[in-house]
Amino acid sequence: MAQQDHKPDEPNDRDELLYERQDGIGWATFNRPKARNALTFAMYDRLAEICRSAAGDPALKVLVVTGAGDRAFAAGTDISLFRDFSTEADGLAYEERMETVLRDIENCPIPTIAAISGACTGGGAAIAAVCDIRIATRSMRFGVPIARTLGNCLSAANLIRFSSLLGPARTQELLLTARLIEAEEAHAIGLVSEVVDSHEALLAQARDLAGRLVTHAPLTMSITKEMFRRIRQSRPVVDDADLIARSYTSEDFREGLDAFLSKRRPAWKGR
Repeated sequence: MAQQDHKPDEPNDRDELLYERQDGIGWATFNRPKARNALTFAMYDRLAEICRSAAGDPALKVLVVTGAGDRAFAAGTDISLFRDFSTEADGLAYEERMETVLRDIENCPIPTIAAISGACTGGGAAIAAVCDIRIATRSMRFGVPIARTLGNCLSAANLIRFSSLLGPARTQELLLTARLIEAEEAHAIGLVSEVVDSHEALLAQARDLAGRLVTHAPLTMSITKEMFRRIRQSRPVVDDADLIARSYTSEDFREGLDAFLSKRRPAWKGR
């Protein structure tokens, strides 16, 4: 039997993100199943910290990111975090913070696997999109349905990420229609590499896949990831600050937020 390297993480924000290591594999688990693993800033920041620290941990070979339970990988940012947004600076600071987190995940020097059950939306979809490999259960629903929920927008950097993964036409169609990609389509278009029947099977498959990657040449994998990082850096930088500011200070954003929290259909005004 292989020697176990099992190091539970210290409690963090009431264990809303669990982290442990086994046999060179890190497991980061969003742990708010009653809230469909909606993401808090502490959860975002902890995942980013784990990814940054991987560079200084030679015993860590692969990172698996998943959600507790079978209802959700992560159903976006916790809506309550938007309640106090009132200025352009609020929206810009939020998008800047999310960009830092996503870059830290992208720049993680070891392979990252997103193991997805159920809802994978908003910020959860963005995290899954920047992982290197995605596998899913048949219950997976992937997308950013903000056109029918909050009425905010994606940053240009995230539009580029989703377009690179899904293609520009499909990304635009998904955002305009606010539909979610289901597992069969996700597999057909290469969004996920494998689909399994249950959450238990998903974790087993993630463990098997990560175990295979542990045996692969670390230099080959890290150089491959660095090549892709440099390709991403070569893309044009788009000035989107005015559009983000307009979105997060709009009447429609306040209406979308109130409607979401009140569990009613928003009455959009286009301003």
